[in-house]
Amino acid sequence: MALQPAAGARDLNPRQVERNRRICADLAAIYRLWGYQEVAPPGFERLDTLAAGGGIDGRELVRLAADEPLGLRPEFTASIARAAGTRMAERPRPLRLWTEGSTFRSSVGDSGLQRIHEQLQSGVELLGEASAAADAELTRLLLAAAGNLGLRPEHSPRLLVGHHGVLGALLQQLPAAQRAAARAALTSFDPIALEQLQLQGTDRQRLSALMRLRGEASQVLYQLEQWLGPIPLLEELSHTLAVVTPAAQRLGVEVQLDPTYQPHFALYDGLVLKLVCQGPDAPVAIAGGGRYDALVGRFSGEGQAAAGVGFAFHVEAVRELLATGAGSSALSEPGGGPELVAYGAPQQLAQALDSLEALHRSAIRAELLPSPFSSHAAAEAVARERACSKLHWLAP
Repeated sequence: MALQPAAGARDLNPRQVERNRRICADLAAIYRLWGYQEVAPPGFERLDTLAAGGGIDGRELVRLAADEPLGLRPEFTASIARAAGTRMAERPRPLRLWTEGSTFRSSVGDSGLQRIHEQLQSGVELLGEASAAADAELTRLLLAAAGNLGLRPEHSPRLLVGHHGVLGALLQQLPAAQRAAARAALTSFDPIALEQLQLQGTDRQRLSALMRLRGEASQVLYQLEQWLGPIPLLEELSHTLAVVTPAAQRLGVEVQLDPTYQPHFALYDGLVLKLVCQGPDAPVAIAGGGRYDALVGRFSGEGQAAAGVGFAFHVEAVRELLATGAGSSALSEPGGGPELVAYGAPQQLAQALDSLEALHRSAIRAELLPSPFSSHAAAEAVARERACSKLHWLAP
C-alpha cells in the first residue's frame, strides 16, 4: 500500500485548510462589493476548450481517460469564456463573474515521469467591455483585493504591468523571420539567445535596451514613445496607469511597467499583470492576469462583444507568504483557537453536549472532549496542547 501522496500532490492539515478558506472569503468579499457574481465552471472540459486556441501547451494539460478528449482545467478563464458565450449569451454585458477552486497542470519530473500539480485559485473575469476602462477597473479591483489580505510592509508588493500589443508593435520593426525568436528571448530574459539572432546592429542595440527597460511608468513610457511614436496603444496604457498608480501608492504597492513581461499562458492579447511580493527567500507571484479578447471571440456568437479581462490569485502562495515572517503568529489559528468543553464524570456527557450547543448558538467555535477527565488540571493540559482559547470545565 502506498503511504505517500501522488507525485506533485500535497496533504493539507486543518490549519492550512482554514487559512485557505479565510483567504478565499476575504477575496470574495471584495469581489462582491464590486458587483461580481459567483459562478462554478466544471472541473473538466473538452481538450480543445482547455487549450484556449493554442494559448496553453498541450503538454501541461491533465488528460482524462474518456470516450471523448477531456482534461482537467489548468485555469478558469477558458471555461468561463465558453460559458459566457453560450449559456450566458443573453445576459447583458458587461458580465462580472468570480470563481474559486482547484486547477491542475501536468509536468515531467526529473525521473521522466508525469507529475500533476493542483493549485487553489480565486479570481474574476469582466466580459463584454473592450475599453481601457475595463483594464483600469480590473487592475484597481486586483489592488483592492490584495489590500484585504493583510500584506505587510516587508512583503514589498510590486505590480508588474506589461502589454502584449505594445511588445508586438516593437517587434514589428524587426524582419518577420526574427520576430518569434526575438519575442522568446525578450520574454524569457535571455541575452545569449538575443545575441545569436541575425539582426542589424541598431536592431540588436534596441532589443538589448528593451530587455533592460522596466521601472517607473512615466520613464518607461517616454522611452517607448521615442521608439514607437505617440500611438493609441501607448496613450491608452498611459491613461490606465494614471488611474491605477495613485490607488497602488495608497496601498503601498509599487507599480512597475515592464514592456517585455508576458504571463506563462499565452492567452493574452492586451494588458498583462502580475502581483509579486517578497518572500523569505525569493520573490513570490501571488496573482496575475490580463486581457484576452481573442479567446472570448472563439466562443462568442454573432453580435456579442469579443472582450474579456481578468485575474486570479494563487491562494496557497498567499497563505504561505502570510504565514512567514513578522506577525505570522497571528495566523496560527484564524480567529483564535476554538473553546473546549470538558467534563469529569461519565453521566455528565449530556450536560457537556448541552453546553457545547449553547456556545454554538452564540456563534462561538467550540469542541468537546468526548471522554471524561480525571481532573480540571488534566483537561487544562489538553486545552493548551490543542491551542484552545478557553476551557469550559464541568466538575464531577
